[in-house]
Amino acid sequence: RRLCRTPDLSRSSSPLVCLLPRILAESALVSRNPKMLAHKTVALAALLSAAVAFQPRRSPMAMMAGRTPIIAGNWKMNPPTKQEAASLATSVAEMTKDTSGVEIAIIPPHCFLPTVQEAIEGSSVTVGAQNVYVEEKGAFTGAISPLMLESLGCVYVLCGHSERRVLFKDDDTYINAKVRTVLDHNLKPILCIGESQFEYENKLNKQVCALQLAKDLQGVTAEEMANVVIAYEPVWAIGTGLTATPEIAQEVHAYIRSWLLDTYGEKVAAETRIQYGGSVTPDSVDALMACPDIDGCLVGGASLVADKFSRIVAFQKEPVAA
Repeated sequence: RRLCRTPDLSRSSSPLVCLLPRILAESALVSRNPKMLAHKTVALAALLSAAVAFQPRRSPMAMMAGRTPIIAGNWKMNPPTKQEAASLATSVAEMTKDTSGVEIAIIPPHCFLPTVQEAIEGSSVTVGAQNVYVEEKGAFTGAISPLMLESLGCVYVLCGHSERRVLFKDDDTYINAKVRTVLDHNLKPILCIGESQFEYENKLNKQVCALQLAKDLQGVTAEEMANVVIAYEPVWAIGTGLTATPEIAQEVHAYIRSWLLDTYGEKVAAETRIQYGGSVTPDSVDALMACPDIDGCLVGGASLVADKFSRIVAFQKEPVAA
């Protein structure tokens, strides 16, 4: 490893390249003194073995090309009428019809799911639900079951959204039960995690995300992670006027991926899609999507305006500064 500090090779991270001068020197000695062949052959073999042994493990970043970006529009409790929902969904489907290489999802209120499904029929847009109850049927007034969502053609279900955590007091145990329910019914959870402003200001964002991931994914296997999308949403950047820069978002996304690596291994870390959700707009999406660990966006207010949402879907990756 000390040889890796050789000035001429300082830009290389490969131990094999870093050991090249030593290998060449040993080879030169053999060519000048054939009697040293046996001894130096052993030395050369040892050097090559060491170089191979210390090759760095391929990082998840090196394999990120296989992750298809996913842009999802969370309509929350909007729009107010069925007619407006149909019009918005129709416009989104029309404006994004020529988009390729990105998955698009609309997540409307439950009462508009059939309307939206009809409006997007024949397009590449998929539909998700904003919530689910953990039972399949029964005396649970106001709840919606996973079987109902299945029958309506839903693909995704939000779990752990900050508004559900804060306003409706969904705790991590309940969120984990929702994640488990969604997976058990052939649906795909979009698991939302993120820190409050207080936690961010006290530099607890990574710890909070790690704790939420550990609790919310309890009992989820590596194989099941293929159907899980994670959405990092810094609560302090949603509707507050505060902004999480692409650098801040990338740092946390990279940490989430490292958590996945430690918990599930390289394959899951490399393949899991991690969205960013924090007041994403047409003006901010390009810089966000240029970040190597950001695989899409969970869009709030901008998803209620078809041309804004379609612009976000058609993001252009800005060049990353060297």
